[in-house]
Amino acid sequence: MKRIVILGAAESGAGAAVLAKVKGFDVFVSDMSKIKGNYKALLDSHQIVWEEGKHTEELILNADEVIKSPGIPENAPMILKIKEKNIPIISEIEFAGRYTNAKMICITGSNGKTTTTSLIYHILKQAGYNVGLAGNIGRSLALQVAEENFDYYVIELSSFQLDNMYDFKADIAVLMNITPDHLDRYDFKMQNYVDSKMRITRNQTEKDAFVFWNDDPIVSEELKKYDIKARLCPFSEFKEKGVIGYVSDKTFTVEGPTPFNMEQEELALRGKHNLYNSLAAGITADLAGVSKEQIRKGLSDFAGVEHRLEKAGRVRGVDFVNDSKATNVNACWYALESMTQPTVLILGGKDKGNDYSEIFDLVKEKCIGLVFLGVDNSKLHAAFDNFGIPIADVKSMKDCVDECYKMAKPGSCVLLSPCCASFDLFKNMEDRGEQFKECVKNL
Repeated sequence: MKRIVILGAAESGAGAAVLAKVKGFDVFVSDMSKIKGNYKALLDSHQIVWEEGKHTEELILNADEVIKSPGIPENAPMILKIKEKNIPIISEIEFAGRYTNAKMICITGSNGKTTTTSLIYHILKQAGYNVGLAGNIGRSLALQVAEENFDYYVIELSSFQLDNMYDFKADIAVLMNITPDHLDRYDFKMQNYVDSKMRITRNQTEKDAFVFWNDDPIVSEELKKYDIKARLCPFSEFKEKGVIGYVSDKTFTVEGPTPFNMEQEELALRGKHNLYNSLAAGITADLAGVSKEQIRKGLSDFAGVEHRLEKAGRVRGVDFVNDSKATNVNACWYALESMTQPTVLILGGKDKGNDYSEIFDLVKEKCIGLVFLGVDNSKLHAAFDNFGIPIADVKSMKDCVDECYKMAKPGSCVLLSPCCASFDLFKNMEDRGEQFKECVKNL
């Protein structure tokens, strides 16, 4: 019996373990951290052997194949030992793809992928498709393959998930953009990160489609290096030669298999970044065969994504906006670009090799105060101290919201758009956003 070892027992790892067990493998799960109770119960219900708080080498290095959770870096000590033994390492997505014939709609990008993924899923689900939501959001793809029977999966893929995919293929691949992010995981080399994102096109054939932002300078350069066989489906903010999705005279247009258009003001999502997200989603839904009437409906009634420019409340004339999902500088740029009020901006967290110069002009134009929320704010001070804008340092969300409220004036906005990962002070970006919303409620 082939032995599969899973490293990491959160959503992707536990799901991969269940699928491996269902398919008859000898399965062992190992996690260096404590395993959450719900995942322990899931593993136990399938009689899957697991350990937590350690990696036992003799139980891992005898594997025929290892499924690595995306959060584990390639240079982790156990990963290096597995590589020394020449044991194949794959992702949960790669493993799950072996056991389903469902159509795979896969979305990646430095920014916008969660909103675009959620919007595509919303359109397909509302149109009556038998569709699952997986990857970085939703339930584990492997667990759904083990327990469900969907015809389509809409999958958000991070660069970490793409790194360990080899034979997996997207029927429709969507690349929103490529801007600096996670450089600490890629030896601080941008090209390594770019190469990871471009893996979304891997194994695509003439029967498949590749949807991408035509105006992204990095993507444009990378496309010159690749022999992509899939149908190219570029989109742009403007009507340009070759693009099949664009806006002209305030009309949102998709020239796909079933061309359609709608007034731009009918789109549920506002802001330039959401225009790109809506274009990508509209093209993808059209390629998937959704009727233009259903696409228009889905694009006009989508409620948005939690922690992404989410209204967190208004207190005495001050608006609070939760953009905790903005874990890189480019995401913050789009958030600031959409602000129409004087803004107190919250920055900080675990820096990933950020270059803050991208937002300098917008900070100077729109910000009346900066609050740095992090364990180490030295890089932020080096970037912004000479702007002449009031600055405060805090190490808790309550102090952060209190400081912001002091800086804000009626008619202004407090924007949590941190540019950084959350792991220095919070469990994750969701925890950061939830604490922000709770503190606003308590003002």
